[in-house]
Amino acid sequence: MKAQLEKISSPPQNSFKIFEFKEDEFDAPWHFHPEFELTFIVKSGGMRYVGDSVMEFEAEDLVLIGENLPHCWKNTEDNKEKSQSIVVQWGDDVMGAGWLNNPEFAGIARLLWSASRGVQFETVTVKKVAPLLVAMLKQEPFDKILTFLRVLKILSESKNKKYLSGVGFTSKLTSKSNERINKVHNFVKENYHRPIKLSEVASLVSMGEEPFCRFFKKTFNKTFFFFLNEYKINLACKFLIESDKRVSEVAFLSGYESLPFFYKQFKKLMGCSPLVYQKKYRKINVN
Repeated sequence: MKAQLEKISSPPQNSFKIFEFKEDEFDAPWHFHPEFELTFIVKSGGMRYVGDSVMEFEAEDLVLIGENLPHCWKNTEDNKEKSQSIVVQWGDDVMGAGWLNNPEFAGIARLLWSASRGVQFETVTVKKVAPLLVAMLKQEPFDKILTFLRVLKILSESKNKKYLSGVGFTSKLTSKSNERINKVHNFVKENYHRPIKLSEVASLVSMGEEPFCRFFKKTFNKTFFFFLNEYKINLACKFLIESDKRVSEVAFLSGYESLPFFYKQFKKLMGCSPLVYQKKYRKINVN
C-alpha cells in the first residue's frame, strides 16, 4: 500500500470528522493531510511516528497533529490486543473563515499553531477529554460541534504538553518519498532484533547508500542509525516498564548484542541508566 496524501471528507451533516478505529493492528502508513487531527488510543501499544519523532505509545495516548505533519502509529510484535482509537479530523475553516482571529478563540489558536510540531497531552488532560470523545461518537451534529469546541478549550488549557517533532523539522513530501519511508518503518519493525546494514535499507528503497543517507537526513533531520537506535531504546523502555525482565534480557530483546553498548545508548537518549529508568517509571499493579 503506497503512503500518500490522505484525502479527508467530512460527512454531509458535520463540518468535521470523528470516527472510531477497531482492527487487529494500526496499519496506516506514514502519511499527511492538510487537516488537523486529534488521536486518542483506546487500546494497544507500539511506536508512534510524528515528523522526526519516534516514541513508544500505549493506551490513553492523546496526540494533536498539525496541518501536513507526517505521522503514523505502528504496533510492535509483542502487542497481543486489538488496536482501537478515536480520531477527530478538521480543517482550519471548521467554524468558518477567520474564526481563529476572534478573541474568544485566542487560546485555541495558540494550541493549533503549536500543533505544527505535534503535541502529546498529560494524563490529567486525557482523563477530561476521553469521555467527551466517546460521547461525540453518538451525539447529534449540533451537540457534537459544541463538545468539539469544549475539547479544544480543555486542550488549550493543558499545562504540561509535550512537543514531539523538532523545531527544525520540515519535509517536502511526495508519494514516492512517503512510500520509501513506509518501507523503512516496516523493515525496522521486522528486523530491529538483528544487525542491520545500511546497504540493506538503501537497496530496499532502490537507492545507493550515499543518496539514501542524504534522503533520510533531509527528511528526518537525523541519520538512519540514530533513528534505528531511537526505535530500539524506546522498545527497551516499554520492556523495562511493563515487565520484570532483567536489563540484560531487555537489551537482547531490543536488538543489542553488547550490554555495555546498550547502557551507553540508553543513557545517551534517556539521560539515565536502564535501572534508574525502571525504578522511576515502571507500572505498579495493585491487586
